[in-house]
Amino acid sequence: MPELPEVETVKTGLQRLLPGRIIISAVSDNPKSFPNATFDVEQFLYDATVTSVKRRAKVLLIELSSQYSLVIHLKMTGQLVFRSKDASFGAGHPNDSLIGELPDRSTRVTLTFQDGSRLFFNDQRKFGWVRLLPTVEVPELAFFKKVGPEPLELDFTWQLLWERLQRRKNTSIKAAILDQTVLAGIGNIYADESLWDAKIHPTTLVRNVTRRDIKKLHAAIQHVLQLSIDSGGSSDKNYVDAEGRRGSYLTFANVFRREGQLCNRCGSTIIKTRVAGRGTHTCPVCQRPRN
Repeated sequence: MPELPEVETVKTGLQRLLPGRIIISAVSDNPKSFPNATFDVEQFLYDATVTSVKRRAKVLLIELSSQYSLVIHLKMTGQLVFRSKDASFGAGHPNDSLIGELPDRSTRVTLTFQDGSRLFFNDQRKFGWVRLLPTVEVPELAFFKKVGPEPLELDFTWQLLWERLQRRKNTSIKAAILDQTVLAGIGNIYADESLWDAKIHPTTLVRNVTRRDIKKLHAAIQHVLQLSIDSGGSSDKNYVDAEGRRGSYLTFANVFRREGQLCNRCGSTIIKTRVAGRGTHTCPVCQRPRN
């Protein structure tokens, strides 16, 4: 599943191209991918102008002049591909649909704009979806009500991170930061990288993590996420950025997928274990267990 930086690169590409375009039709081949009432689509999607494209956690929000929004979750194999006379880009799971003739057999939703351009939502495994909802109701979705703060927002302080983590005092620090109700958008790659950066062992219980540690972890999370966004995302296999380039972050990751290689900080050998049910990469010297 894409993590926060991958979805952010998709959002950035769409925000450059979609605002100001007027939607005139929507076609879908799968009700699970486009679970919307015909009346709502005709009343609030058709003839609506895209006003902005946003991201919350790992979900995309295309806001419309009708005061409705398209809420999009790409899940594991989703793509968004934009085509017009003047521009073409694909973002998402990297298969031939990014560059091939569309719609194809993976296309679940096609939005056509007044100028003839189109936005295709492709999804091989049919886990993703595009929902049309009143914009004011989007924050009331169960997912959004539970999800934690955005780690790259200005109001995300180390004190807020400390406060959020206290609800998981008796769990490992890795399990806590993977919990989307504690913090939005952190997945396995960024948990490992941030904990290495902050010199915290993933199995350390939250109650044993000091305020000084949290200050370091806060800075590490923001640094690692921004580094990945600037590099076009992390996934060298399953994701590409808004221009169709594969994410490059993993080419200079410090621990993730580097088991058996030398730590860039101390020269010890990176090991892979299992923490919080996930494959976990650590330096046994830089990140010593405390429990």
